[in-house]
Amino acid sequence: MATTSEPYEPGRLLYDPVTDKVGEYRDRAGPYVLLRPVGGGVEWQADPGAVRPATDRERIGATVRAVNHRARTLPSLPAPLDDASRPPRPVPGCASCLELAERREAARQAHDRSAESDANVLLRQHQRKEHLA
Repeated sequence: MATTSEPYEPGRLLYDPVTDKVGEYRDRAGPYVLLRPVGGGVEWQADPGAVRPATDRERIGATVRAVNHRARTLPSLPAPLDDASRPPRPVPGCASCLELAERREAARQAHDRSAESDANVLLRQHQRKEHLA
């Protein structure tokens, strides 16, 4: 148990039996100690006579819960583009490929996504037919 002559260091993990949570010691606030959830969050006041240093098991459990919570709440990365998601590249030396790629680029510059998509479809069809791609 903490006493006034034996204050906890900021950052020390303490177990609060009233809330059944492990928190990081922040400071004292009047007759209470301020604890913050492992991994961040809203501080809470705890009775300094009731808190105790967290055991290894309690510290590890609180850290794992914080990491899992963070992993669930962070936005996931977009899926990597596969070859079918990428715009087709013109075959070097092919006039038809070059014309369709230029059409696509003109549509992109005009912000005409429909025409850009149409040019991609036509370029893929041409490549399948003429270049066996």
